[in-house]
Amino acid sequence: MSELEITPIIGVEVHVELETKSKMFCGCPAWHFDTKPNSQTCPVCLGLPGALPVPNKAAIEQTIMIGLALGGEVADESKFDRKNYFYPDLPKGYQISQYDQPLCSEGELKLASGKVVGIERVHLEEDTGKLQHAEVEGRKVSLVDFNRSGVPLVEIVRKPDLASAEEAKEYLKKLKQVIVWLGVSKADMEKGQMRLEPTVNVKIKKNDTVYYTPLVEVKNINSFNFAAQAIEYEVERQVEEWEETGVVKNKGNKTTRGYDSVKKVTFVQRRKEEANDYRYFPEPDIPPLLFGDDQIAGLREKMPELPEEMKKKMLEVGVRNDYAEILLDDKQRLLKVLEMVERGVEEKVEVNKLVGMVINKNLVDFEIEKVIEEVKKESSKVFASEGQTKEWIIKAIRENPQAVVDYAKGKGTAVKFLMGQVMRLGKGQVDPKNLEEKMLEQLRG
Repeated sequence: MSELEITPIIGVEVHVELETKSKMFCGCPAWHFDTKPNSQTCPVCLGLPGALPVPNKAAIEQTIMIGLALGGEVADESKFDRKNYFYPDLPKGYQISQYDQPLCSEGELKLASGKVVGIERVHLEEDTGKLQHAEVEGRKVSLVDFNRSGVPLVEIVRKPDLASAEEAKEYLKKLKQVIVWLGVSKADMEKGQMRLEPTVNVKIKKNDTVYYTPLVEVKNINSFNFAAQAIEYEVERQVEEWEETGVVKNKGNKTTRGYDSVKKVTFVQRRKEEANDYRYFPEPDIPPLLFGDDQIAGLREKMPELPEEMKKKMLEVGVRNDYAEILLDDKQRLLKVLEMVERGVEEKVEVNKLVGMVINKNLVDFEIEKVIEEVKKESSKVFASEGQTKEWIIKAIRENPQAVVDYAKGKGTAVKFLMGQVMRLGKGQVDPKNLEEKMLEQLRG
């Protein structure tokens, strides 16, 4: 039996709630967390007859800024469309979305490896209401809260060229950084402000014949780790299913699945509709959107420095690449670190000792002067000689034979334990620099 050549084909659709003051097509407040159910609604977001939508200018501008930040092209002319489907959390029986003329298209995002991930489109729509499953007078019921209905929702659709769960996870993290740095959303996944929907299928090559497994979309994941786990599970499941059934991708057998983060498995929800099932047509109550060069130039000027630009700035002042990547997760801390580094250079303090202390001690709200003084104090320490340090290393190994056995069995934590014992013996006189290397040298004999 010939071996299978497996190539995962992974895409991700990301939905982001924008932090505007009002909803997408009406004047109701857009903030819907911790609010009394159905207290922030009106005839427009409830889809009552005769109510007319008025587009939110701020939401349109924020969506264009996301597209620009991702290197996309802004459409000269865009429009809204009706996407028809029937769910209890969609009061009109259709969603106002965008189909063939999105606000932005053809962007990209670069991974740490240098791989460029293509982005197909960035479009704007309205969010749905929220179902709440409860028990009322002993009966299980589903209640609908329409406070979220009509909140501006951006969908970012990427091209299916991610090759692994880890690549997908990195892409999502970098995308969140861009969105947060722009200030258009906090993208808090616990609140549902950023929802992840991986699409997965597999290219299988056997005996020079290529097969594609049916496409699966995993819905509404709220964690980067869960997204990666769902992708890994789906790749394995789809290969196993293909080996058992031989069923391949065709029009009409795309499905949506949920993800159980406790069992770490996906489960079937429904058959996925094709575009024609939604019966898209132009929204008759909203005229087309036209954009001039001056408008787009004005939005470019409003945009802050983005993560990649800030990373470049950190590398230029000597910050280590891995430190720079960690700092990108917190914009305010990064800006403070840059200020600290400038001060540190003036006072001739090593840059990465300053940044390392902030990261290793997980300092967030820190005083710049105190960190600089602490690093200066650490740098002026006089450590024991290499000979003395070697004696302590030998003693730690001799006094902890079980740790040596654990190390021989491949347990990495054993080395850290022994290093801790050396630091204890040295009472603050051991230079931590290269200690692990010296310990391994002694263990290997």
